[in-house]
Amino acid sequence: MTVDPHLLDDLEWRGLIAHSTDLDALREALVAGSVRFYVGFDPTAPSLHMGNLLQILTARRLQLAGHTPYPLVGGATGMIGDPRDSGERTLNTLDTVKDWVDRVRRQIEPFVSFEGSNAAVMVNNYDWTASLSTIDFLRDIGKHFPVNRMLARDVVRSRLEDGISYTEFSYILLQSMDFLTLYRDHGVTLQFGGSDQWGNLTGGVELIRRADGGKAHAFATPLITKSDGTKYGKTAGDALWLDAEMTSPYAFHQFWLNVEDAKVGELLRVFTFLPREEIETLEMQTAEQPFLRAGQKALADEVTTLVHGAVETAQAKAAAAALFGTGDLAEVGGGTLAAALREAGAVTAPLGTPYVDLLVATGLVKSKGDARRTIAEGGAYLNNERVTDPEFVPDGSHLVGDSWLVLRRGKRNFAGVEIG
Repeated sequence: MTVDPHLLDDLEWRGLIAHSTDLDALREALVAGSVRFYVGFDPTAPSLHMGNLLQILTARRLQLAGHTPYPLVGGATGMIGDPRDSGERTLNTLDTVKDWVDRVRRQIEPFVSFEGSNAAVMVNNYDWTASLSTIDFLRDIGKHFPVNRMLARDVVRSRLEDGISYTEFSYILLQSMDFLTLYRDHGVTLQFGGSDQWGNLTGGVELIRRADGGKAHAFATPLITKSDGTKYGKTAGDALWLDAEMTSPYAFHQFWLNVEDAKVGELLRVFTFLPREEIETLEMQTAEQPFLRAGQKALADEVTTLVHGAVETAQAKAAAAALFGTGDLAEVGGGTLAAALREAGAVTAPLGTPYVDLLVATGLVKSKGDARRTIAEGGAYLNNERVTDPEFVPDGSHLVGDSWLVLRRGKRNFAGVEIG
């Protein structure tokens, strides 16, 4: 298998190497031939999210460069969950985790190829963990882990005062065992993951050395944060999910379209496959003409197409154009329109409700008096048509997407009314 000798240079330029066990040794391995590598995904939710996407795309980069992916879905580790700063995870049932394993597997599959000389192999650590006895686990794996080193991990140290269960404390042993198992059974010699996983990554490398005298590699990708240093999608309502039912393609596209100017270049590098020259041109355009939002538009289109496909991307763009008055609402699919309006803010009202009352109900205006002034000033719209009559009452002929009315105040403020 021919490999791309410039892979590591590209990863470094894109800012995808935050830590590495030995960068020179990794470079030699990646140039010498096809390296078998793995990256793990724990099913601790019914969908993967933005942070997981970075890992999936990094795996795709390595495979395109000639290396062989072993994406791992953690049917076993997902029963426990990696320890986190905010306290103990809620343990999910085996049936729940099995369902999430299937969902996560389906989300990963489109991004890697399962054909060719470096075909991907999907693995599940439940397969080699479920039948392992406690005695064998402690003798064969646990004996290689000094407790003082486990206590030194940042996440463990931060939890010591409030308490951390032995279950979460021992997570590093399970993940390290995954690397050792894949090393022994499949010849996997490289693991990567997020920088918050660095202790687990190096734990696996060390276990291979201690248990088998073997040589393995690891690198960590950076944590993607906002300009103020806070994480993306860490609250229940803010997570950017890959599942279209949890984050609609419209909302997904809008997220990337609205990223800060200061983050555009970084996000283009790590989340798209655009070439260096094009990314640098977009960065320059963003710096010199930020109002054009060239970088954000390219970012939103590229990432949404990668995750949801070109058709959904086109629908998301058509919906945005129509909702902001520059496109035709009739060209937007009913599902996309409904998702976009619910994302923006929607209410339910019976058919025959006066337009003035609908403006108030959606929160676009504060009162009926405010609504009447907005109409008089020419700033009120229904389905992108200006409303001039303060006594106007929409009827069934005005419905779009089967059951919706689209109200807008001015150029940028819109809301939906679902007739029911």
